[in-house]
Amino acid sequence: MLNKKSVDDINVKGKKVLVRCDFNVPLQDGKITDENRLVAALPTIKKLIADGGKVILCSHLGKPKGEPKPELSLAPVAKRLSELLDQEVKFAADNNVVGDNAKAAVAAMNDGDVILLENTRYRAEETKNGEAFSKELASLADVFVNDAFGTAHRAHCSNVGVTKFVEGDCVVGYLMQKEIDFLGNAVNNPTRPFVAILGGAKVSSKISVINNLLDKVDTLIIGGGMAYTFMAAHGEEVGKSLLEEDYKQYALDMEKKAEEKGVKLLIPVDTVAADDFSNDANFKTVGRGEIPADMEGLDIGEESAKLFADAIKGAKTVVWNGPMGCFEMPNFAKGTVEVAKAMADLQDATTIIGGGDSAAAVNQLGFGDKMTHISTGGGASLEFLEGKELPGVVAADDKQRLQVAAEHAGCSEMEEKMARKKIIAGNWKMNKTPSEAVALVEELKDLVKNDEVDVVYCVPAIDIVPVVEAVKGTNVEVGAENMYFEESGAYTGEISAAMLVDAGVKYVILGHSERRDYFKEDDCLLNKKVKKAFEAGLTPILCCGESLEQRELGVTMDWIRLQIKSDLSGITADQVKAMVIAYEPIWAIGTGKTATADQAQEVCKGIRDCIAEMYDAATADAVRIQYGGSMNAGNAAELLSKPDIDGGLIGGASLKPDFGKIVNA
Repeated sequence: MLNKKSVDDINVKGKKVLVRCDFNVPLQDGKITDENRLVAALPTIKKLIADGGKVILCSHLGKPKGEPKPELSLAPVAKRLSELLDQEVKFAADNNVVGDNAKAAVAAMNDGDVILLENTRYRAEETKNGEAFSKELASLADVFVNDAFGTAHRAHCSNVGVTKFVEGDCVVGYLMQKEIDFLGNAVNNPTRPFVAILGGAKVSSKISVINNLLDKVDTLIIGGGMAYTFMAAHGEEVGKSLLEEDYKQYALDMEKKAEEKGVKLLIPVDTVAADDFSNDANFKTVGRGEIPADMEGLDIGEESAKLFADAIKGAKTVVWNGPMGCFEMPNFAKGTVEVAKAMADLQDATTIIGGGDSAAAVNQLGFGDKMTHISTGGGASLEFLEGKELPGVVAADDKQRLQVAAEHAGCSEMEEKMARKKIIAGNWKMNKTPSEAVALVEELKDLVKNDEVDVVYCVPAIDIVPVVEAVKGTNVEVGAENMYFEESGAYTGEISAAMLVDAGVKYVILGHSERRDYFKEDDCLLNKKVKKAFEAGLTPILCCGESLEQRELGVTMDWIRLQIKSDLSGITADQVKAMVIAYEPIWAIGTGKTATADQAQEVCKGIRDCIAEMYDAATADAVRIQYGGSMNAGNAAELLSKPDIDGGLIGGASLKPDFGKIVNA
């Protein structure tokens, strides 16, 4: 679960509270035809009223494209909310959204009052996350609450930009928290067996979803139009069905990944084919690969529906995104109905519908009340399933990490740091012949003596055996600079974990930026390496970091969190506690540049908070985090004084006597 502050964590008495809601409701002749989104927002609004806040609501409606359009005014919403809340919701009619009328309305508010601002998309800056409009919105409030999951995947003024300028808390509301809890737990901490069902038209729209879920699920079901690309990848006939030629190899790659991961991947074994895209078309059920050239698949067949339903039986977590066929047409809705029935029949299971067409399908077919949770955000839920960070969620304040355990209750951050032993590791990279390596060990031997610090030399493969011998009787352990995830085989130039262990190696660097860059190592490969290292009894030093471009774009933590979550997929909390994570800003490696101590601390704390979200506070407070961006004798003491920096991964400085000064800093 993402560890975000919510409305339950703040005191709003007497404060002006700006609440971003999702009031993008359908209107007909000025009347609201579906008020589900209004009803969903009520718990948060009522909570803030009861707590004595001055509640300022805002939302977009439709696509006015940066100009006032009377037919997209939120005035009807204010009227209906007044009825639902049984108190006046004053509408601040103001085409500038934050103009004189809105400011006057806010200034006149008493505790417990509610006003609604005009459509935020009347301002062209809204969707561009413009600073000026963000500041204007922030000027109205002391506190910000985001309760609009439907726009959480977008970085707009009213859900992201505003958080930079509100001086008080920026938290999530009950609706947003519910989405985070259900989707977050389902993806990152599911009760197993975990089944995911993906449908819809195109493979291309769900590439990252498939790839991410294969690291997490026990069974992945592929239906809808996207299934025909998988069939065609095997040379099977798909007629006029939806087909993405460019993604056939990707389909084969995903099938291979499923096999490697031990995931059961199911695609339809029969299809309902029609001679026209119409409910009145002639249609028949045909076997897989037998779709006539003049027909197209519009639904899964009966055998596929039974196969999928059987796969769902016994599941404890099911996530569904995308219908099995063209459910809007009754003749081609049966596959979607059967999948919905199978989910509805589950006992003691969590069933989650990922918004969009899936939500429309289960509601239209009468299964909505049988599901544990139906997401309010189609695009947002899809990106959540991809493993992406949602800007609207990331922008909310994080909760402070909990104390690690009862015996540490009341400890300061520095006291928690003291419980983690400092670790200084030298990364020799491609330097030193075996004889030179032995000489360096001898030169540094007395300089690195310190029983309060774990000292590691990560050396080139050819140096491992002589260095292991040379450090005997000292306080130094030996690490490798890389390893492969296979036990043995035709992998020229690679070294296995078993080989390293047999040679006396204790640590191994994985994911160093140079290997990610020069050798194109990706997070899927690194996840396999991390798992193999633990299996062999090695301690991974897992590297992560951002480029200069990513830092300047302000996405440092988004990028690093994605690396951490991908690389640690399937790794247990106990394993994480035993490993080392090295933050190495790519822009500071070999350039002579270095992050300031405060910059390094900010990211290392972000890594620790990410671990707390993925696992728990105890795991986050146990894992050791190094800084690896040009630490040297001159800056080591300041960097190592920070509460979340537990050591260094040292490059060039580890080849000099100054390495001893870093160890003893």
